[in-house]
Amino acid sequence: MAKVAFIGLGNMGGPMAANLCKAQHHVTAFDLSDAALAQAVEKGAHKARSAAEAVKDAEIVVTMLPAGKHVRDVYEKDVLPNVAKGALLIDCSTIDVDSARHVAALAKKAGFEMIDAPVSGGVGGATAGTLTFMVGGPEAVFAKAKPVLDKMGKNIVHAGDSGNGQAAKICNNMILGISMIAVSEGFMLGKRLGLDAQKLFNVVSTASGSCWSLVNYCPVPGPVPASPANRDYQAGFTAAMMLKDLLLAQQASAGAGAATPLGAEAAQLFSMFVNSGNAGKDFSGIIKMLDGK
Repeated sequence: MAKVAFIGLGNMGGPMAANLCKAQHHVTAFDLSDAALAQAVEKGAHKARSAAEAVKDAEIVVTMLPAGKHVRDVYEKDVLPNVAKGALLIDCSTIDVDSARHVAALAKKAGFEMIDAPVSGGVGGATAGTLTFMVGGPEAVFAKAKPVLDKMGKNIVHAGDSGNGQAAKICNNMILGISMIAVSEGFMLGKRLGLDAQKLFNVVSTASGSCWSLVNYCPVPGPVPASPANRDYQAGFTAAMMLKDLLLAQQASAGAGAATPLGAEAAQLFSMFVNSGNAGKDFSGIIKMLDGK
């Protein structure tokens, strides 16, 4: 089994690192949060006092960080100057495409192989090891990384060159954010028209309006027992994270000259929802705002 350095042990990174421990990898972990680090140690990881220390003897480095600036900083200051020669670098953060390509170029210049591999599937998927990984980087590096990604996910997709994993992620999550708003509007209209939510679900889930946001994550209580709507929108994927991804999509669309008017509107609506004190709620909770609550 490989020696893995895992940097970033938040809601997603913690369970991902735990799954690598379950797979008998030797995981050395670091996070700025003492509590998160302690929890990782309970799951079988070894504690590092810094990111630089974590990567010192690693064969594989996995990072799961909040934003592009954190990824750039960690790789420039901690990973690349200290990691062992020949180590494989995997960044699972969701960040802007430019930052992903910048860090990949730095890694290549320093003689390291690297992929960007953002994930989809939420905390539930991270815990269950069923995440989808969208991977950018050379085909040969993807092949090397796949065995370790297989221990954390179920669907591992090579999206193309460096940065394309991030591109696929923000396109996917823009679609997700838009579709959740559409499903929420449909159910609120149905409510005003006197439709029972379960009956509307029964129709739409087997008709042309069906989509993942409805079938797997229905935003009204009842029809999908596992959805956050049944636990007061306790987050699987927070509204703040959805807003982050929608803003990344808008940044990318501006740079690429792509027209994404529904993506822009979704970003505005989620901004309103987040700024009304709902940053930590599940993103499907936006239905409450659309319902006037």
